[in-house]
Amino acid sequence: MPLRITTRNARFQLLETLLTNRTKRGRAGEFLVQGVRPITLAVEHGWQIRTLLYDGDRRLSSWARAMLDGADAGERIAMSPQLLAELGEKDDGDVELLAVVAMRPDDLGRLPTGEHFLGVALDRPSQPGNIGAIVRSADAFGAHGVVTTGHAADAYDPRSVRASTGSFFATPVVRVPSHREVMAWVESERAAGTPIVVVATDEAGETDLADFDLTLPVLLLVGNETVGLSRAWRDAADVTLRIPTTGSASSLNAANAASVVLYEARRQRR
Repeated sequence: MPLRITTRNARFQLLETLLTNRTKRGRAGEFLVQGVRPITLAVEHGWQIRTLLYDGDRRLSSWARAMLDGADAGERIAMSPQLLAELGEKDDGDVELLAVVAMRPDDLGRLPTGEHFLGVALDRPSQPGNIGAIVRSADAFGAHGVVTTGHAADAYDPRSVRASTGSFFATPVVRVPSHREVMAWVESERAAGTPIVVVATDEAGETDLADFDLTLPVLLLVGNETVGLSRAWRDAADVTLRIPTTGSASSLNAANAASVVLYEARRQRR
């Protein structure tokens, strides 16, 4: 028989920390995933499902039942609908299944490289939702991975995973302490024969986006939502591109700018 949780006991409180406590989430090496598409893609892409939490008081859909019957589903826990809704962050209480998924290593070696490489490095992103939105665009436009650097929001925050609409599980996302680790990786890739070009964007960039060859192996730098790129990342960039705009807007926000560049890279590579 599966474990059943109907009160805010110690196990429930431990699960609750996966929503809000980054430190405890990191120590546990796991995170909470909400939604049909994200959970489905996590399974399809081979992420380790440690626990499935389901509504023990309702008739489950065929999708939820198939997930629970999966051979690699890990532990199953039946929960009261009220407690499950709290973990699912749903005011209407309409949650039938959540997944606790194991994190993957923060190893830049997870990024597939080669002559067609396209990656994104985020400099100190402060909003989990922006990380998820950029991961979603990276997946949509064929990028090979996303890296967050510096004192950043957590890519495994439920808001980030939710904003990616499941792309988080299809596109490698790696967290590193600073630009140094990324540039050391870039230099090692260059030495191995992949001439990665580090590309920044700025409203005062020296070249229009459409005039630059984005069919080269490219690492796109995206700055912090408020202060932009750090001096260290600006110095590391090989080229700074500008996105031509009209109207009264002085610039695009980080997620939109990343999407525009990724789209142009995809357009050129077609």
